[in-house]
Amino acid sequence: MKVLFIGGTGLISEAVSKLAIERGIELYLFNRGKRDARVPSGAKVIHGDIRDPKSAAAALDGYHFDVVVDWIAFTPEQVSVDIELFRGRTKQYIFISSASAYQKPPVHYIITEDATPLENKYWQYSRDKIACEQLLQEEHAATEFPFTIVRPSFTYGDTMIPAALNSWPHPWSLIARIRAGLPVIVHGDGSSLWTMTHNSDFAKGFVGLLGREEAIGEAYHITSDEVLTWNQIYEAIGTAAGAEPKLVHISSEFLVSHDPELAGGLLGDKAVTSVFDNSKIKQLVPEFEATLSFAEGIKRTVAWFEAHPERCTEDSEWNEQMDAIITAHASGFKK
Repeated sequence: MKVLFIGGTGLISEAVSKLAIERGIELYLFNRGKRDARVPSGAKVIHGDIRDPKSAAAALDGYHFDVVVDWIAFTPEQVSVDIELFRGRTKQYIFISSASAYQKPPVHYIITEDATPLENKYWQYSRDKIACEQLLQEEHAATEFPFTIVRPSFTYGDTMIPAALNSWPHPWSLIARIRAGLPVIVHGDGSSLWTMTHNSDFAKGFVGLLGREEAIGEAYHITSDEVLTWNQIYEAIGTAAGAEPKLVHISSEFLVSHDPELAGGLLGDKAVTSVFDNSKIKQLVPEFEATLSFAEGIKRTVAWFEAHPERCTEDSEWNEQMDAIITAHASGFKK
């Protein structure tokens, strides 16, 4: 099987790329070459910029693929470029959507691909993903464009310390804060349910979809079946860090009032209980099973950072923001 990944060196896609190669897939990565150090051994790289349609078409001239996966498409305009670029040149186009596209809050806490509506009034990112899905469905109905949709939820790996609140440029900040005995904010009372998925587990389900005719026109989420409260998630992070975290519970609404940019990620995603029924992916890919618990996965992540001290950097601005919110919240209680 000949497969093209647009991107292919990101947090999720890197794990999928490695597994695809292990399984004998002839893998090509189409990207700008800025992350060549992260290209897995055995992958072939085509340098180009998918955001420049003319140059992308020139770079891909003469290529045909069994599967094309775009890991970095976020808007209908970007998906429209893909449709025109790969129409008649692939048997399957996989769009990476997001589980945040599901209705927030959902009508039922167990989410399924076909029964849970797509609706998110809090996050433009999610609404754009929904619009992309709608465009692909319309194109499929009109021209039989062979799409498959995959909706990851919170997926992490060696290079990400996952939490509802952390510094994305400097994820070690959360571990440093825990080890320093500083308070760590948990949204709400920490009792809402969530699912963390390691990228190596996600990869098993995803690779099983490649080249599957039965997946054309369908959507799948791929997550762990392990369900945790946010308190349990932060406690597991603390155990991996070797220190008990000092949790401070603050409502999502209060957090958003201090930083409106948090609205999407909290009110439109992580503040809402999300439990995923993975029956659909397991029916098509029966070998898929998420086997790495979060407790073990986050230990692996912390160990990776400790083995790469150059990545153990802290975000002073983020730390100051956390301190300011905690102080404001405490002042409110004193009133």
